[in-house]
Amino acid sequence: FCNLSAMLRTLCRTGGLILLCVNPVQQRWASSLPMNTVVLFVPQQEAWVVERMGRFHRILEPGLNFLIPILDRIRYVQSLKEIVIDVPEQSAVSLDNVTLQIDGVLYLRILDPFKASYGVEDPEYAVTQLAQTTMRSELGKLTLDKVFRERESLNSNIVHSINQASDEWGIRCLRYEIKDIHVPPRVKESMQMQVEAERKKRATVLESEGTREAAINVAEGRKQAQILASEGEKAEQINKAAGEAQAVLAKAEAKSKAIRMLSDALTEQNGNAAASLSVAEQYVSAFSNLAKESNTILLPSNTGDISGMVSQAMTIYSTLAKPSMRVTPEVLEENPDVDVSTDTDAKISLP
Repeated sequence: FCNLSAMLRTLCRTGGLILLCVNPVQQRWASSLPMNTVVLFVPQQEAWVVERMGRFHRILEPGLNFLIPILDRIRYVQSLKEIVIDVPEQSAVSLDNVTLQIDGVLYLRILDPFKASYGVEDPEYAVTQLAQTTMRSELGKLTLDKVFRERESLNSNIVHSINQASDEWGIRCLRYEIKDIHVPPRVKESMQMQVEAERKKRATVLESEGTREAAINVAEGRKQAQILASEGEKAEQINKAAGEAQAVLAKAEAKSKAIRMLSDALTEQNGNAAASLSVAEQYVSAFSNLAKESNTILLPSNTGDISGMVSQAMTIYSTLAKPSMRVTPEVLEENPDVDVSTDTDAKISLP
């Protein structure tokens, strides 16, 4: 019992009992390292680098591990999780000689615990300094306008440059993000003036384009209106001409029917008496309208002889009503006494 009490007191003085019972949260660059208590429990996503008699021996995997007391010693504890490092604010000069104050955030992960332990003394400090120098170098290649427009390409170039240098340290840079970019007050004022001028320019351009579009729309509307008006006038003239043609045809057909009916009426019995009556009525009507239309009146010598005028009109009608035919060679053979001129289309009256 006394020996057991002595062993417990020894373990409490060395801190071994605490390490056997509780697994403390270990930091990457913590000053206190786990002690060799023979039986060790390594947390997940951590790598414990063990040295035997001052020389690298092995890397403990997560879970249960056994070490030899006195000979083995835990020298480094590396976290395999993604690590976030704030890059302090620094000054850099752009390609157009503008001084900038810029800071960022670096995301990295340890891929090889052996290289991270023995390749560099302080990984965090080394990566931070490398990020700052790379940032100044990349900013010196760009003008101020491109720094704001090409932040993604700038971040990508910084990550590529850091990975080329940190490959020997067993560290992989995953991302680099620029947090803030501060410019001098005068440069900021000039940038604001430039932005205002650019906005005014855009507003003027948009206003001119709107005026141009409005003028084009008005001209196009007038053009379409003239086209539609001309088409309407054309259609109106076509419809009017078609109406007049139909009216002329209707009048001609009516006149033709009237003449045909008159001709049929004249061929009937007492047709000549009816024609004489119609001519007499028209004669009297014409004399009644002579003084209404003009001051100049032409009268025949026998104005009062109505019967003579009617007889003369009927004689003209009878003469025109006689059938006629064209002079043809057959007619000449049948009527050799007919005297015709040289015109073969002359007309003769048949008895």
